[in-house]
Amino acid sequence: MKDPVTAITGITYDRESIEQWLFTSKNTTCPVTKQPLPKDSDLTPNHTLRRLIQAWCTQNASHGIDRIPTPKPPLDKFQVQKLVKHLWQPEIQLKTIRKLEILAAENERNRKYMVEAGVPKAMLIFIVTCFKQGQIDGLEEAFGVLNFIKIPSAETKQFLVENVHIIESLTWVLCCEMKNHVTVKSHTMLLLKTIIEATNSSVIERSKPEFFNGIVRVLRSGITQQGIKAALHVLLEACPWGRNKILMVEAGTVFELIELELGFPENRTTELILGILFHLCSCPDGRAQFISHRGSIAAVSTRILRVSATADDRAVLILSMICKFSGTYMVLQEMLKVGAVSKLCSLLQVDCAQYLKDKAKEILRLHFEEWKDSPCFGGSQGI
Repeated sequence: MKDPVTAITGITYDRESIEQWLFTSKNTTCPVTKQPLPKDSDLTPNHTLRRLIQAWCTQNASHGIDRIPTPKPPLDKFQVQKLVKHLWQPEIQLKTIRKLEILAAENERNRKYMVEAGVPKAMLIFIVTCFKQGQIDGLEEAFGVLNFIKIPSAETKQFLVENVHIIESLTWVLCCEMKNHVTVKSHTMLLLKTIIEATNSSVIERSKPEFFNGIVRVLRSGITQQGIKAALHVLLEACPWGRNKILMVEAGTVFELIELELGFPENRTTELILGILFHLCSCPDGRAQFISHRGSIAAVSTRILRVSATADDRAVLILSMICKFSGTYMVLQEMLKVGAVSKLCSLLQVDCAQYLKDKAKEILRLHFEEWKDSPCFGGSQGI
């Protein structure tokens, strides 16, 4: 033990271990007695035991035992509230926000007190203030704090009611040039995803072109895998509105998604990419951008029967729309060349959803004359 504390059940634990048990593992009972142990229950420092441990360490120093330091008093809610007040004092603002980031990274107890003291809202206000003032100092730390702290959904909704500039502010951050841009813009996308999930997507119903331009720009320049997934979630949530689909196509989203998919991402990323492409290929400009990329048909068709049932569904529906509305001679020959036709034939032979088999048959029948000489039709005469 380095920092022994006694729970309300009378059992002494090391502070780090019992806090991990309560806050990280979400347990609500005492590990020894199995009695209820609420997260907000007091953990009293056991000074007597700590002194005994330190004395033992001193006595055994000749054996290479280091004396444990006397632990600093744990952070409390009032200290955090004091830091939040300091956040708005220009001369110590940067120092304060860096201190908050360090505290948020330390442990779950600190994060709990920071949520109770209103730190998430303070960080959001700070980001909006930076946007209005054109200031980037402190942004990395602010997003770092929000990456450690889970913003309560109700608090997010209320903040959006009180401050309509948060989406515009985050869009601005996506377009800013700054150090550690990969980290900052990944955290920005994660925050955008959190906000959109909390507001049931309504906040992006009337998104501006700059919003999608910013997302496409960060996908192109490179962010973390976590950031990429968050960006894809945001784009997928924006798809149901026709106006958004047009803006996404104009921003070059289709091209960037295909480029991303050609890098063979993990399965969940592929599902998200195909889901977005399905929506964008439902409009003429989206299909035009899709077939203008030389690797598009190959990128989609090679995922059939390799990723998941969800990916199969999206991929087949994308190919169906391309064949039905943009099935030129060159497109149909490309499907034959890259194995898309062969994959559709394979769907008829494997155990998959009947509606997928029916959709594959529909595509094959539609262009049977163009593809009938293909070797893969030898076992698919039943189409």
